[in-house]
Parts: sequence; structure tokens; C-alpha cells
Amino acid sequence: METVILAVVIAVVVLVALGGLVVGSRRRKPLPPPPPKTPDITAPPAEPHVGDEAETPRDEPRRTIEEVDLPGPAPVVVEEPPVVEAPEIEIPEPTAGRLVRLRARLSRSQNALGKGLLTLLSREHLDDETWEEIEDTLLTADVGVQPTQELVEGLRERVKVLGTRTPQELRGLLREELLKLVGTDLDRTVRTEPEDRKPGIVMVVGVNGTGKTTTTGKLARVLVADGRTVVLGAADTFRAAAADQLQTWGERVGAHTVRGPEAGDPASVAFDAVKEGKEMGVDVVLIDTAGRLHTKTGLMDELGKVKRVVEKHAPLDEVLLVLDATTGQNGLVQARVFAEVVDITGIVLTKLDGTAKGGIVVAVQRELGVPVKLVGLGEGADDLAPFEPEAFVDALIGD
Repeated sequence: METVILAVVIAVVVLVALGGLVVGSRRRKPLPPPPPKTPDITAPPAEPHVGDEAETPRDEPRRTIEEVDLPGPAPVVVEEPPVVEAPEIEIPEPTAGRLVRLRARLSRSQNALGKGLLTLLSREHLDDETWEEIEDTLLTADVGVQPTQELVEGLRERVKVLGTRTPQELRGLLREELLKLVGTDLDRTVRTEPEDRKPGIVMVVGVNGTGKTTTTGKLARVLVADGRTVVLGAADTFRAAAADQLQTWGERVGAHTVRGPEAGDPASVAFDAVKEGKEMGVDVVLIDTAGRLHTKTGLMDELGKVKRVVEKHAPLDEVLLVLDATTGQNGLVQARVFAEVVDITGIVLTKLDGTAKGGIVVAVQRELGVPVKLVGLGEGADDLAPFEPEAFVDALIGD
């Protein structure tokens, strides 16, 4: 009997335990989400049919199409081109006596030659050694061998006759002999006024670095200062910005510049410059050529071509060779080659203020047989002056 009761109790306990496990597992399972509610759908308002009124009509004033302000065409904005101010025309200094006004500047750098000669000539005894020193002084100043010998021989004869020599007498003696070498009877006029036609035609030639384009611009100022009208021909088409540089010089004095494309035909530009100069009725046409090296045979031939093309209009009145006074004997080599290609009629010496070698004036005139007509005495716009032998010699020997 006890065994039966014990078995019943164990069975009850087992059933209770199993029931607890079942209930616990049910509690752990998530409940399924509730079903979504059906959304309330509002029917769209019925559209009015033809003839129906959407709303109760109201009495409002109505405007006709004539009374309605319609938008007009958009205003057209015209942009005015920027105003380019014309460059201010400068009034160059008059050329009369310009070298005299610049004499002080020239004498500061040149009178080493004159002072050296006067010092040597003032010695009490002028022996052969002293005369050799005088020769060396002249050669160092680039006077040249033949002119130096002539000057020394003339001085020796006159000193021997003079006997005692005061400083004033020596200065006068040296001045006379130097003037003989430089030449006072040469025609140094820049020919720009042919009698039978207009314009006068001037071609400017020279090697690179001598200041040729600048000299052409300064020469235009000289001519304008003398009341002449000028056209510039930028036939240097090979050097970058050469035409711009020349045009700037022209604009300063109101001179027209004819130019062509970069690396274009220089002869064509020169031809057009003379043609436009004729049409405009100007007094002078200045043609700036390329600064060609004298060792380049082909380029020298090109220079000859420019000359021939220009002369289809009219003969050249001037061919000015620009030389750097500081180059000495090398400048004479350049002068020889240019003289073979074109007929040089005048010489322009630049940078004459920065060297004591003023004797190049004598040497280059002897070499080419043509006169120095213009000299450049500085970087200023009006530092190009007609060459005056007396003022030049006075600057050499000082006061």
C-alpha cells in the first residue's frame, strides 16, 4: 500500500515539473505583431464637369487685354569699349647746340686723352721717350696708327718752332692739330630733304647691341624737334619686341610706325613704309633694319635686298651706320663689311660718353671716308646730338 502511494506522489511531482517547463517556454516566445489597421481612405473631391461652377461666382471687375500691363522686351545693355588713352605727345629739345649743352657730360669721361697729352707736352724736355708715350696715348684712345703718326709729326714740328711753351699755347696747339684730324670741312648734315621729291629716305644699319633701334627712335625726335614729320619702318622683324620698341619711340613724338609680322620679310616692311610715307606726305621715312652680325653672309645679303627694294620707290638719301664707340678696332671691322654691302653715307657713334677712347671718331672716318654725323652721349631720349668737331675737341682737351 505504501509503495502505491509513493508512486502516485512521484508521478504528481513529475507532471508538475513538466507543466512548469511548458509554461516557461511559452512565456519566452514573442507574441506575433497585431494585424495592421486598415487606413481610412478619403475620396478625392469630385472634379467639376463641363458647365459646373467650382464655387459660387463673385462679382469682380475684369480688365481687358488692353488694360493689362504686359512685360516689355528686356533692355539691351550695350557695353562701351574701354577708352584707350592716346599717349601724350612729347616735345623734344631743340637740336641747335645740343652737343654744346652736353659738353660737360662728354668732357668728364673723355678728357683723359686731352689731359694726358697736355701733361706730356708740358715736360721741359721732349725726348724720344716722351714722344713714344704721346703715341701710346693716342693709340690707346683708338685714334689709329696713321692718324697718330700724322698728329705726332705735326706736334713735333710746331713744338720745335715754338720753343718755350706755356700751358695756354700747348692747349691751342693741340686743339688745332686734333681739329685737323677730326676734320672741320666735312659735310655732316643728315640728308633728309631731297629737292625734287618727298619723303627723304634714311636707312639705319648696324650689328646687334650697338643701340640701332634706339638711335632710330632718337633720330625721329631730332627730326620732329626741327619741325619735320616722320614715318618709322620697323624692318627689324627678327628680334623679338624690336617693332614694339620702335613704335613706342614713335608714339612719344606722334610719328606713325609701319610694321609687319614677326619673322616676316624685312624688305616688304621697308617697301610699305616708304609707300605709306608717300601717301601721307611726310618729310622723312626712317627704316630700322635688323641688327645682323657682320659675319653672317646670308644676312648681309638680306640687307642688300632691303636697299634694292626700297630704291624701287626712290633712291636712299642716307645710310647711317651705327657703331658702338667702346668696341674700338672691332667697330672698324664691322664698318668695312657694311660698307661693302651698302653705300654708307654717315656714321652714328653711340656710348661715346662712357669711354676715354674718343679717337675712334678719327679712325672710323679715315677707314670709311665718310663723316661722323651723330653721336650718342647717354641713355636719355634727347642724348643724340649732331656731331660738332669744335665742341668735341674742346671736350677732349678740357678747359
